[in-house]
Amino acid sequence: MSDVEVTVKSQRGRCAFGHKVGDKIVFDGKSIKGEICYSALLVLLPKVYAMRYGVEFPWAEDKDVIFNACPDPENPVVFKIRRIRK
Repeated sequence: MSDVEVTVKSQRGRCAFGHKVGDKIVFDGKSIKGEICYSALLVLLPKVYAMRYGVEFPWAEDKDVIFNACPDPENPVVFKIRRIRK
């Protein structure tokens, strides 16, 4: 299994949680290191889980990197999800 690092790639408007470009969250299978709002966590978790177990998304140019936005359409935060192969 791989660790997964999530980084805030972009943020428009005002994020109610306070996410800023460059914020990092690491999922290692035992814990979540870093701060993340629940709305973003619920959107990201299925892809983080899939990437930990080796899933490759067919639309991804780099099989270890995908992007996903939080569910706030007025103040979107875009996250880069990167698999860290061990």
